[in-house]
Order: sequence, then C-alpha cells, then structure tokens
Amino acid sequence: MDYYQDNKPERKQRSIISTILLSMISALLGGLIAVVLVPSIYPETDVLQGGNNIILQQGQAPPLTSSGEKEESPVINIASTVGPAVVGVANFQYGGNIFGGGGLTEVGSGSGFIVDANNGYIVTNNHVVEGAEQIMISLIDGRDVPGTLVGGDPRTDLAVVKIEDTNDLTAVQLGDSDELRVGESVVAIGNPGGQEFARTVTTGVISATDRFLMLQGEASFSLIQTDAAINPGNSGGPLVNYSGQVIGINSAKNNTPGFEGMGFAIPITDALPTIQQIIEKGFVSHPALQVNIDDRYSPEYASYRGWPAGCYIAKVERSGAADKAGLQAGDIITAVNGVEIRNSLELTHELFKHKPGDRITVSYFRADEHYTTETILGEIRTAQVR
Repeated sequence: MDYYQDNKPERKQRSIISTILLSMISALLGGLIAVVLVPSIYPETDVLQGGNNIILQQGQAPPLTSSGEKEESPVINIASTVGPAVVGVANFQYGGNIFGGGGLTEVGSGSGFIVDANNGYIVTNNHVVEGAEQIMISLIDGRDVPGTLVGGDPRTDLAVVKIEDTNDLTAVQLGDSDELRVGESVVAIGNPGGQEFARTVTTGVISATDRFLMLQGEASFSLIQTDAAINPGNSGGPLVNYSGQVIGINSAKNNTPGFEGMGFAIPITDALPTIQQIIEKGFVSHPALQVNIDDRYSPEYASYRGWPAGCYIAKVERSGAADKAGLQAGDIITAVNGVEIRNSLELTHELFKHKPGDRITVSYFRADEHYTTETILGEIRTAQVR
C-alpha cells in the first residue's frame, strides 16, 4: 500500500495549489540510518509543566459552547469553539520558484493548532515546516503573522512554532488519547488545499488505535486511524473528540487507489513529551542503541543467505549501548524484549516505548547462532532551532 504524509509540503504556483503525494518509505539503498527514539514514558500527572512555565494540560473541562436555543450537533460546537485555534502554516523557501526565481516563495502549506495562547505556541508536523526559511501563520481573524520555528523533530514528525503577536488568540484543550475507543466519533479540522479552504471540518469515527505505518516519524507511534477525511494540507491539524478536546495530530493517509477513509493521526498523549521538550529544553532526548543499520539487508537477501529477517548492524558506536552489550557490526537484530524485528522502522517503533536509561533485551543472530543480551539504552539529542 502507498501512504503519504498529507502535505510535504504542498506545491503552489500563484493561486494554483498542487499536492505532493509521498509514497511509503522504501529501503534506502546503501543508506545507513541511526536508530534513535523519543521517550514514551510520561509523568503520572495530567499536567506537564516546563521550565518556561508553559503548561500543557490534559483532561480539562470541555470547551464546548451552545446557544441553548435548540439541540445542536456537537460538531457545530466543536467547529465554532476549536476552529478559531486552528491556523494555516505556510512554508517559504528561497529559490522555490519553478521559473528559477531566487526570492522567497511559498513552497508548501499545512495546518497547526494553538496550544498556548498567552505565549503563542503552535503545534504542527515537522514535514510541514521542514526546510522553511520563513514561516507565515494565518489566523482566523485574517491576520498573517510571521512564525519562528522553536524546533522540529523528524523522528516523530512533530514541530513547534511560536508567534509574537498573541492578541486575541484561542488555544485548544488537550484530551487523553489513551482513553480512545474504536467507534468513537471524531472531527478533523484543517486547511486542505491551503487558505482557500481554511478550517474545513470533516467527521468520522476512530477506526483503530494501534496502526503502524512504514513512514519515518509516523513509525515512532501506534497511530490513530480514522475515516474522517484527511486531505493534502490537513497535516498538523487537530483530530478532536466530541468533548471538544484534541486527541490527535493529523499526519498521513492511505493513498492507494481504491482505498478511501483511511487517515492517520499521531496520538496527542504520545506526542506531548516531545512537544514539551521542544518548548522547554530546546532539544529532544532520544533513547538509542547507538548503532547504524544498513537497510540493504532485505527479507529476500536474508532468505537467500538462510539468515533470519531483522536489522543488519553496519556500525556500532564505541562505548555506546550496543557496544557495551557486546553487539558487533555484522550482527542481525531479530527482536527487542521478545518482539520480532524485521526492519529499522520496526526497531524504531519498539525502542520508542522506552526512554534513555531503560534496560531492554536484544535478540540477535551471529555466525549461524542466535543470542540474547541485555543493554541500557543510551541517549541522542536532536538539536533544535530557536
């Protein structure tokens, strides 16, 4: 199946916007990728407070409003209450003009949502703002204001943008995605096709809560699947429950011909630790085996050699977690904590369940023998831009 992150970014020539469909990440021929993950162990409380006194809250009273004159669909209330917190995110780069111009050109756009109105913090997808030399944020009142990239993390496809003009901003309320149930009604809000269709509202249900996509960034999470329409430009926009709380960040959809109603969102509870680190620390801490994986090692090649499927270690960082556990270049990682591993994204997905300093069990294959060892995960920090 082909998947695309629904805006990476969206190409625009004058008023004509065309979308870029991103296919499922294939094996990177000759590529070596570092296997590192963001921690998924969260504080037991439902309030996350940063060193900058920024507080992102979950599970608060729903923000819905009602006229009281007649019974209204929850979707109406969600659109009127959450909609003002949804923004457009435009990605400008130099030399992006298809006619060869060297000035700043809008090369893509997506969506985002305000999580802190007082300080102007906006959450979106990393692939929406990746490579941007200038970011413009479109607000519900018609203002277009410049945004500063606080930081972006490609390993989780999350980013935070800050705007200085905080007059009359509205923030979303955050829900608990761990409490979602299959069949629960949800609403997606975003800017498919750019500002011409700003704050488009679509509805659907939670189709599943444990989907795994072979896409960099999205592979770090067990994603929410929904049949609410997710279109190019929706990336970074909120997925909202019927209490008016954001429970997901719309990120990708199934683009295989003949398939409809298969959109995917990053669970907000899983995303919060990364968002909080970006805001308060200026970097994201990732647990790491501290190895490089050669993705030329395919199931077909493994079968040909009579070896198991897994991750082929091309390089081991000296004194890193894998090195201390006795792993070597040429070893094939076949499982983590008993969970079968067949490729680097699956390895990433399993490591994401832990944090630096956690002890894990690694199964591996070497010289026609299977072994198991324990190691303590190391740490790699993703540098942020302020």
